[in-house]
Amino acid sequence: MFDRIAARYDLLNRVLSLGIDRRWRRRAVAQLQLAPGARALDLATGTGDVAIEMMRQQPGARVEALDPSRNMLDVAKHKLIKLDLQRSVGLGVADAEALPFAQGSFDAVAIAFGIRNVPDRARALREMARVTRPSGRVVILELTEPRGSWLAPLARLWVHRMVPSIGALLSGAREYRYLESSIAAFPPAEEFVAMMQSSGLRPLETISLCWGVATIFVATSATDNP
Repeated sequence: MFDRIAARYDLLNRVLSLGIDRRWRRRAVAQLQLAPGARALDLATGTGDVAIEMMRQQPGARVEALDPSRNMLDVAKHKLIKLDLQRSVGLGVADAEALPFAQGSFDAVAIAFGIRNVPDRARALREMARVTRPSGRVVILELTEPRGSWLAPLARLWVHRMVPSIGALLSGAREYRYLESSIAAFPPAEEFVAMMQSSGLRPLETISLCWGVATIFVATSATDNP
């Protein structure tokens, strides 16, 4: 599906989030606290927006950006060339459950709107903990089920009714309706934080965005073992 919608993916994100997704990514990348010379990993990079934001916030960083969809990476490549960032951001096809890097390779790791789609989330979290240096930051931005606010019912209406319909219409992919069920199936924040902790991460903060439509999970690597 992602190969088929790659050319329209950025438009879909802007429309379905009412343009707020850019602000969410900026806030998530800021939580990485990238230092000059930092080596960062962007998982499920898609069309490269998080990797590009990493370079905007820390031009001295070196970023590796991975995704299982070659067509999405092709879009990311064109964006990087246009911004003259192709020498600072490496692109590659890879699965979050089996990362092709040694233990402690990165100062920071991020995944935005991707962990929800990983079949074995615990394994992917363990891989993130493994490739992040001790005390290095891991930041996860994900769409979540709106809860706990008087505006939550309105947010749920948007997520469960409008987003799947508009997404299917604009993308031309009926499978895009999976978005509703995948968000509903994603565990509540406290359960996901517990999963992170049992996977070798030390949770630091959970940031709810837009009445719970999205959540930023901030952690550090707590594992020293290969």
